[in-house]
Amino acid sequence: MNRSVIEADLCKGCRVCVNSCPNHCLSIGSEINRLGYQYARSTPEKCTACGICFYVCPEPGAITVYKGEAPDVK
Repeated sequence: MNRSVIEADLCKGCRVCVNSCPNHCLSIGSEINRLGYQYARSTPEKCTACGICFYVCPEPGAITVYKGEAPDVK
């Protein structure tokens, strides 16, 4: 399954990935991470693994994109 995985504690909630996603599979959740930010969340059913979110994210390591089978996610 195609999937973008967001590391919640690295996300600063800037919404760049949310605004850039052509499939609208990213959104900002209501939960707060350890840095005090509302972080991005992914809806994997809509994800095509295009990678745009990965490339536009200013935080290294915050988003990983898997095409095909993704490992189990916590």
